[in-house]
Amino acid sequence: MGTDHKPEWSDPNKPDCCSSVVRKGQDIEGQTVSTEKNLRFQKRNSSEPSVDDLYSGVLEGNRTLLARAITLIESNAEQHFHKAQQLLQRLQPHSSKSIRIGITGVPGAGKSTFIEAFGMYLCSIGHKVAVLAIDPSSSVSGGSILGDKTRMEKLSKTANAFIRPSPTAGKLGGVHRKTREAMLICEAAGFDIILVETVGVGQSEVMIREMVDFFMLLVLTGAGDELQGMKKGIMELADAILIHKADGENKQKAEQTRIEYNRILHFLQPATKGWRTRAYTCSSVTHEGIAEIWEMIDSFEKTGKTSGVFEERRKSQAREWLYSMITDQLQFHFYHHNGVRNLLPKLENEVLTGGKTVASAVEQLFQTFLK
Repeated sequence: MGTDHKPEWSDPNKPDCCSSVVRKGQDIEGQTVSTEKNLRFQKRNSSEPSVDDLYSGVLEGNRTLLARAITLIESNAEQHFHKAQQLLQRLQPHSSKSIRIGITGVPGAGKSTFIEAFGMYLCSIGHKVAVLAIDPSSSVSGGSILGDKTRMEKLSKTANAFIRPSPTAGKLGGVHRKTREAMLICEAAGFDIILVETVGVGQSEVMIREMVDFFMLLVLTGAGDELQGMKKGIMELADAILIHKADGENKQKAEQTRIEYNRILHFLQPATKGWRTRAYTCSSVTHEGIAEIWEMIDSFEKTGKTSGVFEERRKSQAREWLYSMITDQLQFHFYHHNGVRNLLPKLENEVLTGGKTVASAVEQLFQTFLK
């Protein structure tokens, strides 16, 4: 910079091309200068809706407030917990009026494709469908990786459908810890069929059985190899097994797979008392078998409500939910205890260096916590 505050590379023959001072503008004759606040570009109000707003919005079927209500109950923030519980307490009398269907399957079985075809059919016959798609969590952002809403493009545009992808948040079994509460909110919003899609088949996938009325397992054709790798436990939990992608040249193989599965299911204990688990074939491309699957689920619901098994399962699930919430709350308060947070790094280091046993470290932590 020179002494006149102009850059050294400025042209001295053109002094007006570079200026280091702010020059006053000129008024144009006839132009009015407005000093009023520009309302067109106001910053959007980012305040959170109240419990009353969320309550009314959910009951009215407002999708925006429905989504925000689920976001509230999924929040891990301590200040959101009591607000979420107030909302759930008020919405609970309006829930429990749907059938909850869990859908899982081996990787590549086409769970999202099936849900879209199945959901479109249900909407076409007058039902309102909510899909809670449990996606794997990103280790970076913590959000959903697969984004089922983008993979169910047609269903997401249907007026009677609502899709909510939720990250597993590291929860064992591919089921988000707040899935039960999200189901209650969707039921209060008027959705009479709740579809819960899980990450995939695994030993820990039994958690979905504890929160749905009907459990479906999607598999592929070529049963010989798949049956060898299929966990017996997951088959015993299923109320129906669907051999998906039964179309084209694959149709004959799918039929053979259905026969093989039914042969095995004959020797397994049924997942639901008074109901015989069977294997079925279906195609999301030709829609063959989709209507029959719903008729089968409808028959299951009527049979279960008549025998009392349906209500008994709901009560058992409420009991499991109670103990699960107790465990979650204990874990939350333990790790947020000031004494535990201060002591844990020290004890962890002592355990790693062999200076203290794991059992004694845990005992010391709990003594601190219980004080």
